[in-house]
Amino acid sequence: MRAEHRFARISATKVRPWADLVRGRGAEEGLALLRYVPNRGARMLEKVIKSAIANAENQHDRDARDLLIADCRVNDGPMFKRLMPRARGMAYLVRKRFCHICVGLE
Repeated sequence: MRAEHRFARISATKVRPWADLVRGRGAEEGLALLRYVPNRGARMLEKVIKSAIANAENQHDRDARDLLIADCRVNDGPMFKRLMPRARGMAYLVRKRFCHICVGLE
């Protein structure tokens, strides 16, 4: 039972600490930990975990209380590259990052 959020419009470094926090815990315990974190990355990860729980309940007839977050990965996705004008005719590269959030339950 797994769920993915591909091409999430946030950098992977902002979501990885929350993935490390919930990995290896029970699914309901992980949701309870993320519920009170005031962070946009935690909201995205929370939605993916809820989706994985719903997949387990609907497709495999599993109970949410018995599920464990076995695999929780946040990988880098593609980047939009933009130019920011700077002084004396120079330009700096601005990278607008994406990530792929994957959650696996067992």
